[in-house]
Parts: sequence; structure tokens; C-alpha cells
Amino acid sequence: MEKIAFLGLGHMGAPMARRLLAAGHPLSVWNRTPARAEPLVADGAGRTGSPSEAVRDADVVITMLAGPDALTAVADAVAPELRPGTVWVEMSTVGPDAVRELAGRLGDGVTLVDAPVMGSTDRAAEGTLGILAGGDTAAVEHVLAHLGTVTRTGPLGSGASLKLVVNTAVIGGVGLVAEALRLAAALGLDGGTARAALKAGPLGGAVDRAFADGALFATDLAVKDLRIAMAAAELPVVTAVSEQFRQAAADPALARADIARAAAHLIRTV
Repeated sequence: MEKIAFLGLGHMGAPMARRLLAAGHPLSVWNRTPARAEPLVADGAGRTGSPSEAVRDADVVITMLAGPDALTAVADAVAPELRPGTVWVEMSTVGPDAVRELAGRLGDGVTLVDAPVMGSTDRAAEGTLGILAGGDTAAVEHVLAHLGTVTRTGPLGSGASLKLVVNTAVIGGVGLVAEALRLAAALGLDGGTARAALKAGPLGGAVDRAFADGALFATDLAVKDLRIAMAAAELPVVTAVSEQFRQAAADPALARADIARAAAHLIRTV
């Protein structure tokens, strides 16, 4: 089976890497905070001290990182080490510009696939993520099948683009629900009644996400995603929503908490 290097073992990366290890792939792992790799190493993953060491003999490289800056730092170390025939699957939410920049840095014979995911930590652990894959996925679809269902989105960068569209809609919907419920409170309405009315309408999915329990889409990462989206197009509504979440993320207790926690904060405050 292909040797896989998995770089980035955060809340999403760790359960994804564990599924590949359980499937029998020889796996080397790296994380900026080494302690996060220890549970996987204890279960058989190869311990590495740097990204370059992790990818040296890999057939497939998978990155699940916090954002474009983290991807650039890893690419500085990794790109010179990749041999022809290696496939790099970039699964972070970084936007299409970062994907295209990464593609320009890779040597001949190295294939890049952009494959960001839809779903939270529970779906990562279950292997039921939605994978939005841009580029030539043929060589790695059997690997990605351990992580979820692949939707081919088109040429390289299209997966990253569609992920921005989806996340912008989700975060915007959660922000709108929070403000609608804040309006309900200002008008003296019962919160449960207002929530039920919103859930019965076209915003039902956003209501569910605003009150999700057990999901983890950190508020500071949501702010990062909206910042990337706003750099691509003029988005006045998203700009307003982003400012609300940015203010919530100024609280360290909310910054790394799920956006549902930030939504609860927005409902209560002006």
C-alpha cells in the first residue's frame, strides 16, 4: 500500500490520519506541536521530526493545516524533497490562490490535488466527510475513500473555491440566525418559539448549525475563511458577518470554540 505522510494533526487531521493508519497504510506523521502526534505513533505511525523527514519516502502527502501561512511554511520544507510520482493532497481550507501558488512550486512529476473537506470532527472519525476534489484525483481516490465521499469539482483550485463558497454560506447563515434571535429577544418574543419558527423555514439548516452540539469549527478559523473569501470578491453582507465573528474571536475562550458558541454570544450581545 502507498506510504502516506500526513502533515497537520489538529482536531480534523488527527482522526483522518487515524483512519488511514487503520486501513493499513504505512503512515508517517508530523505536527508543529509534537505531542499531538504521540497517540498515532503509539498505534504504529512513524515518528518524524520535521515535514521534510515525513515526506522523504512518501508516495502520497496529505496536508491538513490551519491556513495559507501554515501551508507556505510546510511547502518551504517539503517541496524540494518530493520525488516524481508523488501525489500531494492539500485538504486544508486555504483558497484557490494558495493552491495555485503551491502548484507552481512543485517539481516535474509531482501531482497536486486540492481536496478540502466538509464536515466536523465526528464525520472525520467516522470516515464520512464530504471531499471537494479539484484536479486529477485518479491516483488517490482509493485513499480518499477511507476519509469520505469524493465529489470531483473540476480543475485544480476548484475544490478550494467551492469550499470557500460553502463555508461562507454556512458562517453567514449562522450569523444571520444569531441576529434574528437577538431581534426576537429585543421584541420580547420567547426564544424557543422564535427558534422553532426559523427552523421551520428556509433557514432550518442554519438554525441546526447555530445550535450544534459536538461539532468543532473554531471561530478563529471561520474568521480566516471569511477573510480569504472577501479577498476574492466584494461581499458586503459577509463583511458585516465577519466583523461580528471577529469581535467574538477576540475572546480567547471563543476563538478556539465552535461557531455555535460564538453564535450564542452574538445572540446575547449588541
